[in-house]
Amino acid sequence: MTVLLYILGVVVFVLAILISIGLHELGHMIPAKRFGAKVTQYFIGFGPTVWSKQVGETEYGMKAIPLGGYVKIVGMLPPGARELADEVEEIRDADGTVVEHAVKVRKSNTGLFTQLISDARAAEWELVRPEDHDRLFYKLPWWKKVIVMAGGPTVNILIAFFIFTGVFATYGNPGDPTIETTVAEVQGCIVPPEEDGRACTAEELANEPAPAAEAGIEVGDEFVSFNGVPVTDWRQLQGLIRDNGDEKATVVVERDGEQVTLETRTTVTPRFLTAEDEEPQPVGFLGVRPEAHPTTGGPLYTVDQMGTMTVDVLQSLATLPAKVWDVAQAIVGLEERDPEGPVSIVGGGRIAGETASHQEIEVTDKVVSLLLLIAGFNFFIGMFNFIPLLPLDGGHIASALWEGARRGIARLRRRPDPGYVDAAKLLPVAYVVGMVIMVFGVILIVGDVVVPVSLDG
Repeated sequence: MTVLLYILGVVVFVLAILISIGLHELGHMIPAKRFGAKVTQYFIGFGPTVWSKQVGETEYGMKAIPLGGYVKIVGMLPPGARELADEVEEIRDADGTVVEHAVKVRKSNTGLFTQLISDARAAEWELVRPEDHDRLFYKLPWWKKVIVMAGGPTVNILIAFFIFTGVFATYGNPGDPTIETTVAEVQGCIVPPEEDGRACTAEELANEPAPAAEAGIEVGDEFVSFNGVPVTDWRQLQGLIRDNGDEKATVVVERDGEQVTLETRTTVTPRFLTAEDEEPQPVGFLGVRPEAHPTTGGPLYTVDQMGTMTVDVLQSLATLPAKVWDVAQAIVGLEERDPEGPVSIVGGGRIAGETASHQEIEVTDKVVSLLLLIAGFNFFIGMFNFIPLLPLDGGHIASALWEGARRGIARLRRRPDPGYVDAAKLLPVAYVVGMVIMVFGVILIVGDVVVPVSLDG
């Protein structure tokens, strides 16, 4: 059963990512077709074609490696200025009659990057027919280009939004717990902070009872006041307890509808005050844990949470090269794998499998965890694709915005129209970025196989 649940978790995650990829590409294709651009291919995956079907002018299909997808929009790259004059070539039959026109782009061999650009233009324009000239992507108004290229990553972010909204509105947000002032646990003894969570020994219960246990505080008690100060929330109560040091304390709790006054003395013990603390700090200690549950909220709450996530993702993207380097070092055994570090789709699948097969996680919690994992991947993919570098969608968006800006400036200054932005000139950057992304992907996949991130650490 455990193995079957593991496989089920992996399959659900992979299918969800494939669907997300398909919807991402639809986010490009639908507006492109709506704006009149010619779309010749819609594929999920890379490598050899597994299945395809021609529908109208577009071929739809699946490829063998499900690590992405693409939509082929004709005319992404404009011809260079020197090639425009030779753009159309007539083809005649033996009698000299014109039978068709072919688009021709002159190649240049003056340097490596120039050759790469020339080859890319030639490959792009091999698909262009004379009747396609008014349907080329580069001829679209700049704002239409932005909509087409932003459509894909926007779909990923919308997928994340709808999943997050559904989870937060029903189950709640596990990452943003609401902490009540009601007692969920009374600690029987004082456990060192580095051993927090373990059970008390009989000797500790006898010799080092926690102040709360000595005072008679019970599970279900709701704090009303501490040393005469009305308790409004857990954070405030925590501060009052920590500031009390090794002093007497009068605690008023509500129990079974009645207020009960209890006398005790807090004790000073080392505690980690925040998750970032490397060393515990000596503070007042009572020995209770509060009730906590995931915070619920609707669309506005989700937007607020995704705003915080955006900051976190941007910080993660800024440190991604260093984190991938850490994964590479972990692969060769130079350091431990960071459980909070980046993972590939392989790592995501493993986490999904472990979550689905974990015996101590309730079914509802498993479903929520898988949904949040899928939403998190979609949100990261969407944000990643907005990076303003080719070959990512953000690179095309940046080119279109620059085209619109410089044309607008030219109109204001009564200058000639500067024309289309030639994205082909940025292809060397695209090749470098593409290689970096490929290397990062390989490192993360190998890391997820050799030193995988595990739920149990």
